[in-house]
Amino acid sequence: MNAKALKDGWQRRLDEARLQLAHPDALLHLAVVGLLTGLAAGGVIVLFRLAVEGVQVMMLPGDGPENYEGLTWWWRLLLPLAGGVLIGWLFRWNKGDDNVLGVTKVLERMAYHQGRMSWRSLILQFVGAAVAIVTGQSVGREGPHVYLGAASGSLLGQHLQLPHNAIRTLVACGAAAGIAASFNTPLAGVIFSLEVIMLEYTVASFIPVILAAVSATALSNAVFGSEPTFRVIIDAGSLADLPLVLVLGLAAGTLSALFSQLVETTARHSQPLPFWLRTSIAGLLVGLFGVLVPQVMGIGYDTVNAALNGSLVFSLLIIILIAKLFATSSAIGLGIPGGVIGPSLFMGAMLGGLMGMLGEYPLFNGLVSNSAFYVLIGMGAMMGASLQAPLAALAAIMELSYHPDIILPGMLAIVVASLVSKRLFKKDSLFITMLRANGMDYDTNPVLQALRRVGVASKMRRSFARTGETLQRAQALALLQDEPDWLVVESDQGSKYLMPAVDLARHVEESETDTIELTQIPAQRFQLTAIHLQATLQEAMDKLQQTGAEAIYVEQPTSPDSRRIRGILTRSQIESAYGL
Repeated sequence: MNAKALKDGWQRRLDEARLQLAHPDALLHLAVVGLLTGLAAGGVIVLFRLAVEGVQVMMLPGDGPENYEGLTWWWRLLLPLAGGVLIGWLFRWNKGDDNVLGVTKVLERMAYHQGRMSWRSLILQFVGAAVAIVTGQSVGREGPHVYLGAASGSLLGQHLQLPHNAIRTLVACGAAAGIAASFNTPLAGVIFSLEVIMLEYTVASFIPVILAAVSATALSNAVFGSEPTFRVIIDAGSLADLPLVLVLGLAAGTLSALFSQLVETTARHSQPLPFWLRTSIAGLLVGLFGVLVPQVMGIGYDTVNAALNGSLVFSLLIIILIAKLFATSSAIGLGIPGGVIGPSLFMGAMLGGLMGMLGEYPLFNGLVSNSAFYVLIGMGAMMGASLQAPLAALAAIMELSYHPDIILPGMLAIVVASLVSKRLFKKDSLFITMLRANGMDYDTNPVLQALRRVGVASKMRRSFARTGETLQRAQALALLQDEPDWLVVESDQGSKYLMPAVDLARHVEESETDTIELTQIPAQRFQLTAIHLQATLQEAMDKLQQTGAEAIYVEQPTSPDSRRIRGILTRSQIESAYGL
């Protein structure tokens, strides 16, 4: 078999796979691309961590990668300031196209661009987030991990020219890989992706996302080992802990609402400023906080471990919590590229440590469990309330502790915190807050969600024929011989409209004329507009509303100057997908 035949065979199988992936339940094909996405995302995240931690080890004193406390006070001031200036310069060079960052950027691409991302954006956010973490900005690495993983999935889907509904699934696979590889928590990654990115729970979603999370975790473990991010040893909680757990949930919900409000206020009021000035101010503020409370610099996992070990005193916990709240709100609100998940866990840990120490007082009849129990519960409650992702937060603390007894108190604290933030203080997740602060919204309409899951290729009708407006009777009979459902009629001016083939057949039976003018015979005619084979039903519906057309012809480019019509899609066919 020659090379051309092999290439043609491969192209034919790939085209068949693309058509299959337009269906929302193409499990086998989705599983394969989900696995590939997990490996690609895991590789990018491993590269990111190696770059960041390698520079930190060389730059910072001591053995650990986060020993910003060991720097002199003037280094703690100048390092974040220099980082803010450098980030501002990097993003200014990009002309402000990517000033929405991390998970917020992923949601923006899903809401407005069907999950399509660019190489330029991936490289820029890779470099920008690495600079932010290395220079001690008060942000987390999970947001960059989620974006890098999601972008890896998106770029893989675009390279294979997959339909947009499949690309959206690959974005979710990459996001799950990002969370899973960050904490060695594959289940939390899966639930976070489905709960925050895809907003759905279906078998077709679970399978590829699970495979992506598992493969990314395995790759990360192969490089960094399977040592957990947080070293957690807890005593089993009891019913006597529940009153204090309830108080902790109320406090976490209130703190989360305050965090969200500070981020939103900072982002809104700083919008008129040039991006480079905003990031420079953020670097200066983080530096000033770092001079006073060095624990707020960087990701802060070493401080979280100290809280889990009970080695932080009450007054220091309060100081660190307040400083972290304002330092992170400034950094995120002013546009420093980084995540909010890590800071949420950090603040939850400090709050939980405080609550655990309060439990030792007579008012609470003594502490039943050790301090690490409350630290872990606080982390879950703060994460669940800040992200409005209670299931992901519960899965995270369960995987971090490997202790099933954490589930009951964790559920109570997380649900209470989420309700307090959402219902009492009317706060959405930090990601939605940042989108709205930048003048965008995120529509979770269930009808749109159903339409986004389905590609036009899965619903289009392939039984059609193309013809000009004038044809001879013999040509009409030959055209109708294959019994098409539709006729795509092309005018001399190049425009197209649609008519049912049955109307032509009726005219042929009733008339004996040799020349048939399709514009003159009694028939239904529908204005047509074009859409790409990769599009989703949501894009098709939007196209109909924008153009005022009544039907769509689905086309696929075969060369730069040639496009092939692959099928016909009517409004009624799109509306039939609402029940999916």
